[in-house]
Amino acid sequence: MNEPYAPGPSAGATPPPPPAPSAQSVRPAPPAPTTGASAAAGPAPEAPAASSSASKKSEAPTEAELRRASAVLKTVSDAYSAKMVGQERLRMSLLISLIAGGHILLESVPGLAKTTAASTLADTVKAQFKRIQCTPDLLPSDITGNQIYDAATGSFRTVLGPVHANFVLLDEINRSSAKTQSAMLEAMQEHQTTIGGEVHHLPKPFLVIATQNPIEQEGTYELPEAQMDRFLLKEIVEYPSPAEEFEILGRIDSGVLDPDRHVSSAISLDDVHMLQDVASRIYVDPAIRNYIVSIAYVTRNPAPYIGEDRARFIKYGASPRASIAFLQASRALALLNGRAHVLPEDIRSLRHLVLRHRVLLTFEADAEGIRSEEIIDQIFASVPTP
Repeated sequence: MNEPYAPGPSAGATPPPPPAPSAQSVRPAPPAPTTGASAAAGPAPEAPAASSSASKKSEAPTEAELRRASAVLKTVSDAYSAKMVGQERLRMSLLISLIAGGHILLESVPGLAKTTAASTLADTVKAQFKRIQCTPDLLPSDITGNQIYDAATGSFRTVLGPVHANFVLLDEINRSSAKTQSAMLEAMQEHQTTIGGEVHHLPKPFLVIATQNPIEQEGTYELPEAQMDRFLLKEIVEYPSPAEEFEILGRIDSGVLDPDRHVSSAISLDDVHMLQDVASRIYVDPAIRNYIVSIAYVTRNPAPYIGEDRARFIKYGASPRASIAFLQASRALALLNGRAHVLPEDIRSLRHLVLRHRVLLTFEADAEGIRSEEIIDQIFASVPTP
């Protein structure tokens, strides 16, 4: 089906619009960049005095900050492109996750450079990178760490696991048992682990890049919905084009892809913290926030908007984490595009990344070959763009 399905209202009834936040619930936001019509409106009223940290949080990024952020992002992109061939969507998704401070789930068949992309990003940032190969016999303590008895001192000492790194690649996460998968929930959500009753905080930034293989499902454990929801984005990595695959062969011969060969330019962890700080101050208009909330509402109440025959394919709608993910990821995408404000197009371009693992479909949809991306497109077609 090429055209989005958007049924008209039934006779004598009009589908109710998604509920908008009340005026009291909309917090004042910093003014948008002063251009065009907004310049004629005059300066925004002066905000009341606040603490220095709160006022800095409310300040829109300056032109100097945007230029510095663009320079840092160009360094990362150039280093990525020097080693990776194509996979521009994957590059954007990884950078959005890094800037937004979220985690990302990558799905593809084997051999599409998911591990190379993750290690290249970590090498570019000069951060700690750990790879965990998930297997059915992997234990939770193999990830988080354990207490070991030291006979010399007669006491236990804590040995931290590989999750205590800036970049953690969980390769084929769906091959680990549910108990082991659950060991990552605290780390991903709280950015800490608990070993022997003692809390150990994870380094900042902390980014989990998990991969799963959609084929060879024998001996795998499907990710529970609670864990899927904790991934900011889910990216589907596709095959390279013939031209890109030809270039890959050339880079193999030139030694660019040798494991011992590192990128020539890199950024510091302070640069990453700067990117995250600037992104957190990107302006999001109340109309865009209402757009996000409306989309989430329609995923949970789809029948009046996309029709009963399509709504029956949706088992569960998106949780509030989807709205939060749209807010954070759209700010990161705006920064990647050199803007100090979010556009509705940013929300639309993120729709599959944010919702494909949160809008859960029924077995009937799977039997009929209905993909979540089709349903997501129809939901977006039913919500007016601000």
